[in-house]
Amino acid sequence: MTNHDCYDLVADCHLRAVTDLFAHTWDPVVLVALRPGPSRRRELRAAIGGISDKVLTETLNRLLANGLIERRSHAEAPPRVDYSLSELGTSLVEGPMRELGRWAVEHGEALLDAQEASSQLQAR
Repeated sequence: MTNHDCYDLVADCHLRAVTDLFAHTWDPVVLVALRPGPSRRRELRAAIGGISDKVLTETLNRLLANGLIERRSHAEAPPRVDYSLSELGTSLVEGPMRELGRWAVEHGEALLDAQEASSQLQAR
């Protein structure tokens, strides 16, 4: 068995590395917001309701560190910086995240119903 098999789900397991991307609430949201094309920070904040500037900065830095987005500085006055999906980020958004979105549309109501039923049982 190689380290890539991940049967033990060790810290450096590829599956754990990928699922960690979804542990941060805003990571998938920012990735989807970048799907249409490059955006500036203020455009991202406007497109994403409820995200603070601090959280957006942390999210962009994390996505950059994971190679999912790219940062491009333009030599202009005033300086301009755009963020866009990298090839790796595009493959994530157009592949697994798109399928997860389809699953959510198909099964979202059942999921919410189960959560509601569980919270009502716990309240008793």
